[in-house]
Amino acid sequence: MNKGIIKWGFVAGLLAPIWLLVGVVIAGSLYPGYSHLNQAMSELGAIGAPTHGVSPLINNFPLGVLFIVFGLAAFATFHTSKLARLSAVLIVLHGVASFGAGYFSCDIGCGLENPSDSQKLHNLSGLVMFLTLLIANALWIYLASRVLGLKWFAWFSLVCTLGALLVLPLMGQAVEVGQGFGLYQRINYGVSILWVGVFAGVLISRRA
Repeated sequence: MNKGIIKWGFVAGLLAPIWLLVGVVIAGSLYPGYSHLNQAMSELGAIGAPTHGVSPLINNFPLGVLFIVFGLAAFATFHTSKLARLSAVLIVLHGVASFGAGYFSCDIGCGLENPSDSQKLHNLSGLVMFLTLLIANALWIYLASRVLGLKWFAWFSLVCTLGALLVLPLMGQAVEVGQGFGLYQRINYGVSILWVGVFAGVLISRRA
């Protein structure tokens, strides 16, 4: 892959967390009464939601492109480490799953009882998104010192991995009480996508 293309691939990874933040804020502002604290991000694209059509166009689909481009650039960067390349493949798969989560909408409210086929596929895409980015992140707890020589990035990867995992019980509790799910989901996904942005920044600085 051309070095210039790889560089822009890294920029795509750097843009991903910024794009998510801006996209979710914009979509939320177009949804009357939407609560970032209590409602899932998926509800922005839910069937029947006022932002059903626009949310995937400004969130899932462009983010999918950014992840795929960044993952391909990372794959082309690491020639000697199979685990590093595996992490890159997982990031690409995360991007593909982002398209799936955008194309297959959840039901209004994204309730877990009697979900439609579309929501089932949406949930499956969401699960793939969670697992691929979590594993890609966790791999660099081991790889950061060995491949990049950066102990701080190993610790940062550990903190992000634990952050994504530790908030899961809180998400489950929030579903039961009907409050706080949006906040915990944003923390869960936010730390993972922040890791992508920092990883991209590391690769940009090394190439510079």
